[in-house]
Amino acid sequence: MTDLNWYQTLTKPMFTPPSGVFTPAWVFLYVSIIVSLLIFITAKTPLSKKEGYIFFGLQMFTNILWTPAFFLLHKPLLAFCIIIILDILTFINIREFYKCSKLAGLLLIPYFLWLLFATYLNGGIVFLN
Repeated sequence: MTDLNWYQTLTKPMFTPPSGVFTPAWVFLYVSIIVSLLIFITAKTPLSKKEGYIFFGLQMFTNILWTPAFFLLHKPLLAFCIIIILDILTFINIREFYKCSKLAGLLLIPYFLWLLFATYLNGGIVFLN
């Protein structure tokens, strides 16, 4: 699904990690996301979890949209718009999870920080290309 040949031709911003960093980073992040969701699902709380589920679903759907926008369509500006929305949805998701389970919310912070770094990288590609 990803067109790494096209990606290799792009001018990338400073601090772009080697390509080999992305797969292990995402494996770690997806494990954290799944654990966070499981903790949220099983958390005993008198609060409604509805918003947490909604924002989790929205941010995961938006996350899925980024890869084809960037790598398949070769549209870094579109991908940049998507990742900005993803940043906002993930921030809200963290807040909603944290209300019901501090641990579930905290486990999403590395994901959020990586998304902010990815936003910088994506924005740098838009600016430099």
